Amino acid sequence: MPNGLYILEQINEQLAPWCAKFFGYHLIKLGELSAELDTSNCTIKRQTRITQHPSKADIIADIDDLPLLEHSVDVCLLSHTFEFSLDPHHVVREANRILIPNGYLVITGFNPFSLAGLNKLIPYRRAKMPWNERFFTPMRVKDWLHLMGFEILADQRCVYSMLSTPVNQSYFTKKCRQWGQRYGSSFGSVYFIVAKKRVLPLTPIKPKWQLRPQFASVNVSTRASRTRVTKY
Repeated sequence: MPNGLYILEQINEQLAPWCAKFFGYHLIKLGELSAELDTSNCTIKRQTRITQHPSKADIIADIDDLPLLEHSVDVCLLSHTFEFSLDPHHVVREANRILIPNGYLVITGFNPFSLAGLNKLIPYRRAKMPWNERFFTPMRVKDWLHLMGFEILADQRCVYSMLSTPVNQSYFTKKCRQWGQRYGSSFGSVYFIVAKKRVLPLTPIKPKWQLRPQFASVNVSTRASRTRVTKY
């Protein structure tokens, strides 16, 4: 990936404060790019990488068909998996299935409304990676999460660069990065989203039984009326 090491460095910088807040028993990294993230400062000791690359995987499996039990994972990382997935919405549903209630989901991806996203408008760039893949807007990703009951805790941007030239050697790229950090914070080339799974408990509703009507007592005069009987 163009400037892949720089992208990895910027994502690790965004991820580091959150790793100190994560707790639980299991942390899962889905995809080869997620497996490269640095989570060494996380208190969760059981960290598992699930990819299709044998040298980078602890479990070799498809990320849209995970061999994990429902509600068995505390934190799930999805770094740039939507761009290279045939059905990204199904990947989110699968991550939602394995997460416990109040579990954390971390998602990163390329922002189409950024300097890097503008490269998709250049014809000869469309055939190169990653611009030959689909870019999803952060708003669309957050809509998926809201429909599944997630609460968005963070929505940040990083990597203010077109990614087409070496970041450390381009004067234009440095100026774009400085301008973006000051004035265009929402136009970063990479978005960083942290969401928390919320599950509302079901409260049983007591049925309203229809009570029999109660009759009120009525005061009736006890004085009997006298009648005259006539005999023939």
